[in-house]
Parts: sequence; C-alpha cells; structure tokens
Amino acid sequence: MKHTPTIRAELDRYLQQKGLSLTQFGHIADMNRGAVSAIVTGNKPLSVNQLDRITEAMGLPEGYFYDLFVENYIIDHPPNMRRIEPFLYRCAELDKLGVIRRVVGAIMDNLLYSPKLFDIAEELLVQGRHDAALILYENVAEVEKYQHSERLAICQYRMFTIQIGEDQNRNLKAAILFEPYVERLNEIDQLDALKDLANVYRSLRKWDKVDEVARKMRAKAEIQYSMKHQYKSREYDEATRKLSRPMFVYIAYADLLCASVCEAQGDYQQALQYTYAYAELDWVLEKDGETQHWVCLFNQWAQGNTYVNKLLSGDVTVLLDYAEYIAATSTNESEKLSKLLNIIIAANRYEIEVDDVLSRFKKDIDAFTELPSSTDIYTRQVIPDYYAWFGYEMAHYYLHRGKYIDGFKDLMYAMVRSHIINNETYFINCIGLFMRFQVYAAPEVQKEFSNLIEKVWLSNVEKNNTVTHF
Repeated sequence: MKHTPTIRAELDRYLQQKGLSLTQFGHIADMNRGAVSAIVTGNKPLSVNQLDRITEAMGLPEGYFYDLFVENYIIDHPPNMRRIEPFLYRCAELDKLGVIRRVVGAIMDNLLYSPKLFDIAEELLVQGRHDAALILYENVAEVEKYQHSERLAICQYRMFTIQIGEDQNRNLKAAILFEPYVERLNEIDQLDALKDLANVYRSLRKWDKVDEVARKMRAKAEIQYSMKHQYKSREYDEATRKLSRPMFVYIAYADLLCASVCEAQGDYQQALQYTYAYAELDWVLEKDGETQHWVCLFNQWAQGNTYVNKLLSGDVTVLLDYAEYIAATSTNESEKLSKLLNIIIAANRYEIEVDDVLSRFKKDIDAFTELPSSTDIYTRQVIPDYYAWFGYEMAHYYLHRGKYIDGFKDLMYAMVRSHIINNETYFINCIGLFMRFQVYAAPEVQKEFSNLIEKVWLSNVEKNNTVTHF
C-alpha cells in the first residue's frame, strides 16, 4: 500500500533539519506558535493562507504543496467550502488548473455544491481567469445535464464564449453544442447569446445559420422592446441592464446580419433593402446619449454598406467615394481592413485597377500584422477571418498584375493566417494560387512555401495521432 505523504510531516522534517523551534518558525512564517504546533500535531487543518505562509517560509515555490493539500484535506474528507473556496481562487491565481480539476472531481458527486461552484466560476470569469472558470462551468454542466435548469444553460453559454478563438473548426463545434441551450436562457440573456452565435456563424460563412439566428434574434428583440415600453417596471429595467447593447440594437443588428447574408449570396438589391431598414431608426423611442451613439453607428454602417453593395454589384463609380468614406470614418485598423477588403474583392472580381487606393492606405495595409486583443466575440472571431481573407485577395490582385514580390509576400501571410485559424478552404485556395504562379516565385519563396506545407502536414499528423509503419 502506497503511503501518502503529509504536509505536516514535511514541515516537521524541515524543522528538524533546520533545527528550528516552533516559535522560531512562527516568526519566519508570521504565525503564532500555537497555530504552528496545531498544524504539526495534526490537531488543526490548514487554511490556504497558512499553507502559503509555510511554503514561503520554507523557501519553496508558490503552490508547491497544493497537490498534497488536496490529498490531505479534500479527497476522502467531507467537503468544506469555507476551505475549498479560497483554495480554488488561489489555484486560479497561480494557474494550477490540474489541481482545480482534482478538487472539483473530488466534490462534484453531490449536486448541492453546484450552485457554489457556479458562483465561483462567475467570479473567476469577471477576474479574467477564463481557463479556471471553464473547468468549473464544465463540471457544473456535467452534473446538471439532466436538470434542464437555467444555470445549465448559462454554463453552456459561458463555455461557448470562453472557447471561441482562432481555430474555426473548434468554433463550429462550440456553436453547434451551445445552440440548443439558447432557448433555456431567460428572454433577456437570449439576445446577447443569439448575437454572439450569429457572429460566429458569420465568420464561418454559414449563411443559412446566420439568417436563421438573426431572424430569431429580431423576433425576440421586437417582443422585448415592446414589453419594455408597455410595462415600465423597475424589475424589467434591472433585467435589461444586463444586456451588452441597448435593446433596439438587436433589432437593427438583425437587419445588418440579414444584409450580410444577401450580400454573400450575391443578392445586392435585397442587401440594400435591409441596409436601408437599419439606417432608418426613427422608431427608436429612447433619446439618451448611448442610444444616439448607436443610431449614429448604424447610420455610418449603412452609408458604407450602401457603397459596398453597389461596388460589389459592379458599380465602380462609387469607388472613390467609398475610399473617402473609409478615410473619414475608420477609427481603428480592424475597421479599415474590413472596408478595404471590399475594394480588393471588387477589384479582383471586375478586374479594376485600384493601385491609387492601395497607395493611399499603404501605411494602414502594412500595419495589418497583429490581431487586436478583445473579449468581444466579433473581434475575436470575425476579424481573424478577415485578416486571412484580405491577405489572399491582395495576393490575387498583385500576382495577376505581375507584382510578384508583393503578391507572394501577401500569399505567404494569408497561408500562415489560414493555418492558424484552421480554415482549410482559405489554405487550399492559397495553395492553388501559389501553384498557378509558382514559376515566378524566387527560390527563397519556394523554400518558404515548402517549409510551411511540411509544417502544416506534421501538425496534422500529430493532431490526428497518425503513425505510418514501413
């Protein structure tokens, strides 16, 4: 039978090796003699605060005894949340995710602990400790999977938002797993959930899903907006404050999403009708500053997207006006990139020469290397897709015009970005474009291409655990 060491035995051994009395060690650890004695004799369980002081006094790294703490005071002991809660927070601070899993696994047999662990997860999320929070949400969701509770739905929503990242295959799986739980959220929370879900499907080019989710969001938002002004109650106002946007935004944004669906399907006239709809917001009853901010944003977006739909339908007369619009309204690199992407798509589609526009925004285009950091799902998910897409379209433009240095530079960038976000379609398109113009590639470019292909291949072999036997 394997003997499990104890923290108190380790401490006792340390005291003997160093020849320290309980009083002397207490001074070093900023603890009174009685507390040290109770710990050494086993008459009193340790708190995580005491454990940290002892660890530091012994000259050991933070969290050194955390696994032993789980063995000594949590596993095979009646759960004591007064001890476990601060321990979980401390593990999260030190990124001791494996220890958190052990703690949660030891106590989650009992449904009674789900509410408390859920509350801890919510606080960790606020603190930005997403990986630690995810472990708790996953365990609460697993225990409550047959309860059909709103807490289960919130866990699924949190898990969805935390897991959304650059890997588009993973994002698709997260969206598919979360979607059935949207209806279990309360009516107010459903609006943000549908908005986030639509943005993920939008980045994945799942236009049928974008259309479905957007229409559902619009219908629910219209009902809630009507109720807001029909039943003016303090409770309802408190509930709506949880929304990340003013209520009317979800109605207008649904029209914007439907416009993007029509645009992707080449129905530019219908896209314009949706665009005109979210530009006309006279029906909005609120007049406060935040409302006016969003109304102005939708008007600005409508102006730009009107140019876009005309440009993509072949009306090149709006090109210079659209370029002026980009220069006047874009407040950050991501905005500018998404708008310039429309110009380069139109240029490639209709063989338009846009060198003057590209020269005008050269500094901005050269700056499109680092992705912006954000907690917003649109920025985290849609923008990385635009970076890869923009690189491909720029490469297409330059290579077809014989500007091979710039073309291959953008193409390699697009391939790397496509691999990072795990977008196989973009990656294959990049390979096809390279093969079309391979004869014009310098030796160092061909070597860079071969190295990247080999790197991607090895990555896929490792990910799929593929072993070839000869």
